[in-house]
Amino acid sequence: MTSRHRLPKGAQTPSDASNSLAPRRRTVVKAAAATAVLAGPLVAALPARAAAGAPAFLHGVASGDPLPDGILLWTRVTPTSEAIPGSGLGPDTEVSWVVAKDKAFTNVVAKGSTTATAASDHTVKADVRGLQPATDYWFRFSAGGTDSPAARTRTAPAGDAALANLRFGVVSCANWEAGYFAAYRHLAARGDLDAWLHLGDYIYEYKSGEYAARGTVVRPHAPANEIITLTDYRTRHAKYKTDPDLQALHAKAPVIAIWDDHEFADNAWSGGAVNHTEGAEGTWTARKAAAKQAYFEWMPVRPAIEGTTYRRLRFGRLADLSLLDLRSFRSQQASPGSGSVDDPNRTITGRAQLDWLKAGLRASDTTWRLVGNSVMISPFSFGSLPADLFKPLAKLLGLPQEGIAANTDQWDGYTDDRRELLAHLRSNRIGNTVFLTGDIHMAWANDVPVDAGTYPLSASAATEFVVTSVTSDNLDDIVKVPEGTVCAIASPVIRAANRHVHWVDTDRHGYGVLDITADRAQMDYYVLSDRTDPNAGSTWTRSYRTRSGTQKVERTYDPV
Repeated sequence: MTSRHRLPKGAQTPSDASNSLAPRRRTVVKAAAATAVLAGPLVAALPARAAAGAPAFLHGVASGDPLPDGILLWTRVTPTSEAIPGSGLGPDTEVSWVVAKDKAFTNVVAKGSTTATAASDHTVKADVRGLQPATDYWFRFSAGGTDSPAARTRTAPAGDAALANLRFGVVSCANWEAGYFAAYRHLAARGDLDAWLHLGDYIYEYKSGEYAARGTVVRPHAPANEIITLTDYRTRHAKYKTDPDLQALHAKAPVIAIWDDHEFADNAWSGGAVNHTEGAEGTWTARKAAAKQAYFEWMPVRPAIEGTTYRRLRFGRLADLSLLDLRSFRSQQASPGSGSVDDPNRTITGRAQLDWLKAGLRASDTTWRLVGNSVMISPFSFGSLPADLFKPLAKLLGLPQEGIAANTDQWDGYTDDRRELLAHLRSNRIGNTVFLTGDIHMAWANDVPVDAGTYPLSASAATEFVVTSVTSDNLDDIVKVPEGTVCAIASPVIRAANRHVHWVDTDRHGYGVLDITADRAQMDYYVLSDRTDPNAGSTWTRSYRTRSGTQKVERTYDPV
């Protein structure tokens, strides 16, 4: 297909080595509050050693972006009581790290040191190389005589390795104020993950009380104001990293993360966001830069180019994983119902990233081509949903409630990019492409049709597994009815209007476990008993798979 996209300003192509779900923005101007008031309660919460001046590791340890010979290690040290996140205070502190093949650290294979400074909010990263492929390792940090907790990580398989299987946890949309992160706890308890994928909305930007659990704050976040400045973003990331379930998962397996909009602001695009008021909340350029700086400080992510999260990882001959950045280069969202969704000059990926994705998919020699995708690529029409269900669904998606057939924050709002990508898959006979998606606070199992209007007579170019939210409100929460009530009515109507959709659960919170073999890629969907309960249980609910060579989803009746 002939290219008709413009090249976004500043877009580059990375090397292979390396939305709207919340309520629409209110018209009132939201002013940023000073974060200095947080110092008192945060200092009071410090352990005795930190309060007495000894360093402390209050935010856990983490690893990410596994390579066959390496892993990226992360922590944050609190060197003194005044050095709270975002404060800009605290002395330079030497932090050492050690990697071993055993939890007792008797077989050390790598070690080193770095300096934590206020300039990086006292976060540190160690990009450790020279390790063995497909191997479990243990690591920890030390500062001033204090050791961090020990944690497990795992390297990726060798590039030419023949693997029996891979297993990833899959999550998205974790809103602190809407509940507890039991999904992370249950994934951490498995002990069988090669890595876990976070597909966006790791944090949320709203002020306290603006977006919670059916309007109720389960636990207040910090800062209380909407996050706008670098201090704000750092403080919010730090608050999330105090969650014990999140710390537990980071300590059990490496994360592979991409961002979506709420790491910045609701419905972010290259030049702004729905949840940003230019001028009253500073410039979008400054806010976006602050959000990205805090993200790369606080996340164990190895950026391929400074300021982006699109990159590619390989897992032997079984799978490669192309990770997308669908916020940095996208055009502004189209008005729902307007013809501009088909405008070839509008893009969700940017020209350079789309070319990179197409080239990587075509050149791939692995059995499976996975795509970490923050917003749904499968087309979606509302069909004949009754008004009492359509209106809350439109609210969830941030759409006008008078009726429309597209969520323009998803690929539905950028149909030329989607047509070009799917045509590329078909014309080059690229099979076994699986999109892994978050964002929409619902669970889906979809074929990705070349022409949704004639499907299933037309071809399916790929498949898509969408995971629901960890805690963020979904459809039954907006309607405020018992869980499952809305899904029983809405799911059949959605499927009737979208014949490529095999399953949709509009109501539950949870996570997915993706298991891949040479013969199939299978997503097991798990749901939580109660997101507002810190001890919530987890139950398997459904499984879907795509068999090699089919480009179609089918139900299977047992989890892996």
